[in-house]
Amino acid sequence: MTDRLLAREREVVERTLARLLPTDAWPERLHRAMAHAVFAGGKRLRPVLARIACRAAGGDADRVTEAACGLELIHTYSLIHDDLPAFDDDVLRRGRPTVHVAFDEATAILAGDALLAEGLLLLARYPEGEEWAGRRAAAVELVADAVSARGMVGGQMEDLEATGQVAGAASDPHTRLERIHRAKTGRLLGASVELGAVLAGTAGDRRAELAAFGADLGLAFQIADDILDATASASELGKSPGKDADAGKLTYVTLYGLDRARARLAELEGRLVASAARIEGAGGELAAVARFVARRTS
Repeated sequence: MTDRLLAREREVVERTLARLLPTDAWPERLHRAMAHAVFAGGKRLRPVLARIACRAAGGDADRVTEAACGLELIHTYSLIHDDLPAFDDDVLRRGRPTVHVAFDEATAILAGDALLAEGLLLLARYPEGEEWAGRRAAAVELVADAVSARGMVGGQMEDLEATGQVAGAASDPHTRLERIHRAKTGRLLGASVELGAVLAGTAGDRRAELAAFGADLGLAFQIADDILDATASASELGKSPGKDADAGKLTYVTLYGLDRARARLAELEGRLVASAARIEGAGGELAAVARFVARRTS
């Protein structure tokens, strides 16, 4: 079920991204850099999650696809900036040269800036219609907060501060690691799930359940990423492996070791599947995505 589900959802997202991404002649180099990053492949997990969560909340997933694609543009902005020499200085992303390598560093910075703005614009404009105005406003606030200094950008800042402090960190490294992962990766993934609930018009306990599921899914995704960085090859990852340990980054593997990281991931997978069953019944789409995230190999 999972492979078919994700392939079907990705196809819908890919078609919509191709329609929405700016392709005007001016500024041509900037648009080429943006397309280089966006159309390099990828799981499209964030917009897929928004569509699946919308269905789980009783909404029409096809009405929210354009807004969901805003999440992918914002995520791609974060990847472009994460790969820059000032951060991870990576030369590969999704199996092809990173934007600052394929173009130049200044163009990469501007492409990331533009994708962040374009992503928020999609959330502000879609779904079209005055009757959606309140939900659109709530969607923009939700996602902007998730990537703000209180979320993804703040997590990136603390990740930089913690680098090289795997042992003897100024604060409790266990608490710090969880905070970094939940902010840097978890907030946008969690917001992707909650966005589906918001655009479906769901509030109260139902929205809170979906938001909690998304937050745990984001943590599981990052723990799986830590494990893959330590165990997978460049061809499997589509980027350079082993960089976390080389840089002295605070990760589940560098702090706990591989076996304990895997055990924590398995614990989270069980919790996510149980949570998904409460939300949409056993064997639903949310549970399938949770298993995919916890067991992914790339």
